[in-house]
Order: sequence, then structure tokens, then C-alpha cells
Amino acid sequence: MTGAPAKNTALHFIALFEAVKGIAAIAASLGLLSLAHHDVRAMAYALIGHFHWNPDAHYPRMLLDDATLLANVDLRQTLLLAWAYAALRFTEGYGLWKDRAWAEWLATLSGTVYLPLEVSHLVQHASAINALVLVGNVAVVSTMVLRLWQRKKQDGKSGV
Repeated sequence: MTGAPAKNTALHFIALFEAVKGIAAIAASLGLLSLAHHDVRAMAYALIGHFHWNPDAHYPRMLLDDATLLANVDLRQTLLLAWAYAALRFTEGYGLWKDRAWAEWLATLSGTVYLPLEVSHLVQHASAINALVLVGNVAVVSTMVLRLWQRKKQDGKSGV
């Protein structure tokens, strides 16, 4: 589907955003990998002590809780999931950049899966960032649905 430059600009922006999410997943997985043979909980305590924070305060406690969870994570499974997620984002980004219908379907489905989770998270933890994430995802899904609808309409006119 060859669209107007504005439509391709939006599509290219979404494609780049998907690629950035893939890069972020790879970066996070490499960061996690770098902690593989370290006592993450001891590192968290050292950081808290270095800044003279109260370990019972909210954010230091969150850091300690996350460090405890991280110590119990199956690293191989987590890395595999992160890399699979990144591969999906890169594939989706490539397909959107090339204006492929399958990528629009993938973007629609993958974006729609997150909507209930984002709404629930916004209700539980109302913040401007959580609202922006929800609005952004709704915008992406809406754009993809509109493009798919236009594609179907165009295919119907061409007799395909």
C-alpha cells in the first residue's frame, strides 16, 4: 500500500520506535548478563550505603526487593525471552518500514495485548508517564487499524 508521505512518516516513526524497543531489550539483557556472577543484593546494599540512604525507605526497599528477585531469576530463560522479544520488535519494525500488511497486523495484535495491562497499571498507579504510555499505545493501535481498514478498502476497489 503506497500512502501519502504523512502516512509513511507515521509508519516509519512507529517502525523506528519498535526498533528502539528491541535495542532496549538487548541492552537490558546484556546488563542482566553482566550481573550473572555477582551478588546483586550485596551490590544494592553497597549502593544504598554509599549514598547514606535508609534501607527501609520506599525506593531503597524496592531496590533490595528487586535485587532479591534478580538473584532467583533463571538467567537463560530471561535472556531467551528478552532476545525473542527483541527479534519480534525488529521484525515488526522492518515490516512496518517496508509497508507490509503482515507487520500492521502484528503491530495491531501486539499493541492490543498490552492495552488491558496498561489500563490496569494506570488505575493502580496513576501517573503522567503511565497515561502517556497508554495514550501512545492506543495511538499506535488506532493507526494500524486505520491502515488495515484502508488497505482492505483499497483491495476491494482493485478487485483483489
